[in-house]
Amino acid sequence: MVVFVGAGPGAEDLITVRGQKLLRKADIIIYAGSLVNPELLEVKKEGCEVHNSAYMTLEEVLEVIRKGEKEGKQIVRLHTGDPCLYGAIREQMDALEAEGIQYEVCPGVSSFCGAAAALRAEYTLPDISQSVVITRMAGRTPVPERESIRSFASHQATMVIFLSTGMLEELRRELMAGGYSAKTPAAIVYKATWPEEKVLHCTVETLAQTAAKEEITKTALIIVGNILEGEYQRSLLYHPEFTTEFRKGRKEITQDE
Repeated sequence: MVVFVGAGPGAEDLITVRGQKLLRKADIIIYAGSLVNPELLEVKKEGCEVHNSAYMTLEEVLEVIRKGEKEGKQIVRLHTGDPCLYGAIREQMDALEAEGIQYEVCPGVSSFCGAAAALRAEYTLPDISQSVVITRMAGRTPVPERESIRSFASHQATMVIFLSTGMLEELRRELMAGGYSAKTPAAIVYKATWPEEKVLHCTVETLAQTAAKEEITKTALIIVGNILEGEYQRSLLYHPEFTTEFRKGRKEITQDE
């Protein structure tokens, strides 16, 4: 059996209980060494075979899996955050299916959740934003034109931008071309939940200068939106006058009140 496991955002104790149990049982671990905290591997059992996929091609990863499967070994493919986001797991799963190799996926805590915790922020504030756009700038991996930063910015929803720290001046131009003002609140969260975490508050206009001052060029998330500061509507969920399935409010109110 092969299990794709989400390693969490960085801190060794933010992997799921299930994920850690799988690591303890694994005969082979293939981990994304460029982003996964190596301290997570300290729970591995004696004799566990470890491979760093940062130095491997897809074909080499599959060969390790193929060999381990033939030997009846338990294999963990350890990806950063949650493997469903920028994890390149679909191509691995398709290859395993084509060869009849069974696999499962164990979800993890994404770094965009770790960034929110570091910021002490809520991405979905009433009357400010009820949607979160998770995206990236186009680089060596292209982005469809319909999913451009400029296009998403026009919605004024909360944006969490991955893999774009080295293109902040271009990102600024695209955000402003899409409708964000220069003074829109923004933040740069470097290595969220890691010991070396940095949280930098800025604006859309000052993204590049802020990162340059702290010498941050990679491994950071960019958060943009008015959820980072300012006024917002109180949630109705715990409003004393709002009736829910579980309690009776003092009077019936609607979302429009």
